[in-house]
Amino acid sequence: MGIRALEFYSGIGGLHRALAQSNVQGSVVRAFDWDQSAYRVYTANYGQRVVHKVDICSLTAAELAQLDADLWLLSPSCQPYTVLNPLAKGAEDPRAKSFICLMEEVLPELVQSERHPRYMLVENVAGFESSSTRLRVLDTLRALRYTTVELLITPLQFGIPNSRLRYYLLAKATPLAFAGVDDGQDDRIWRHIPGHGTDWIDPRTQTQGQPGEERVEGEVAELRDFLDEDTGVDRHPHAIPERVLEKWGRLFDIVLPSARRTCCFTRGYTNLVERAGSVLQVNEGLDTTRTFDAFLDAQRAGDDEAVRLLRPLRLRYFSPTELLRLFAFLPPATNASLGAFTWPEDISTKTKYKLIGNSVNVRVVTELINYLFE
Repeated sequence: MGIRALEFYSGIGGLHRALAQSNVQGSVVRAFDWDQSAYRVYTANYGQRVVHKVDICSLTAAELAQLDADLWLLSPSCQPYTVLNPLAKGAEDPRAKSFICLMEEVLPELVQSERHPRYMLVENVAGFESSSTRLRVLDTLRALRYTTVELLITPLQFGIPNSRLRYYLLAKATPLAFAGVDDGQDDRIWRHIPGHGTDWIDPRTQTQGQPGEERVEGEVAELRDFLDEDTGVDRHPHAIPERVLEKWGRLFDIVLPSARRTCCFTRGYTNLVERAGSVLQVNEGLDTTRTFDAFLDAQRAGDDEAVRLLRPLRLRYFSPTELLRLFAFLPPATNASLGAFTWPEDISTKTKYKLIGNSVNVRVVTELINYLFE
């Protein structure tokens, strides 16, 4: 039958999809989430019997023991730890309660009854590594005789043009051990999968011509491989409203189809301008800076129609389908070997962006699951 997995904070099923694509023979036998929209999307893709809409705080050791799971996959709320939340409180945040309860109350009971998972993978936002929650979880795992590996990994390391740096915690129950990890490295936060490659080098930090720059850039695909087919219409369905461009356009992170990097996309994409994700300039023939300089000069001169100068750039948001490709839920447009992803018909575009922004990069998690089971 293979590995039996539980998926906590399952969202739209990114961890489920990663396990299915991994080298591990196994399946998610039960998933848990409280969000109604996420529950509906998960059900549309993986069936109603798998996912349960439940408050994870209410789960008991007895219930979980009956599921006889070898693997726990967890992506708890990132809001208590994200740098985008100036009021983040870490372990004191109410949204951290269910994860701490699972680790400090439920897991010890399962260990005592010898019904505990042998493998665990936790995903969260970069910043979790400096939280009090992380210290509490590590103390608990080590007291329960789990061996751990922590990582900060970005999809750029796997050829995907998106800089979504995330924290990952992998754990194995004794006597299982991790490949490529020596004694005394328990407190190290790895920047690559041990035994697989080297730390990521950001080419933007290197001087022109420095060894390694061309190699690093060349490993990342161009964005155009992830884009929908350009229909050539003047007004794209995801075009940025001109009233937004007039007021905030200069603050966007604008990328071209030839780019090999995008900013981290968050649940606030299309609602926020800064630090929510990049936008696309479809017209690669125009210089972005010069065009915006001309627009700002016209604005300062009192031209009420200055925004017309930005129209030729053809600025737009990435579509939900394009983001699914960048998050590796779907293959790049040049590779159609992966299965489809389904949205319920009445899920709004705004909700799609929120759910994708809350999710994981499937390719990164797939590689980590493969490593977890080496």
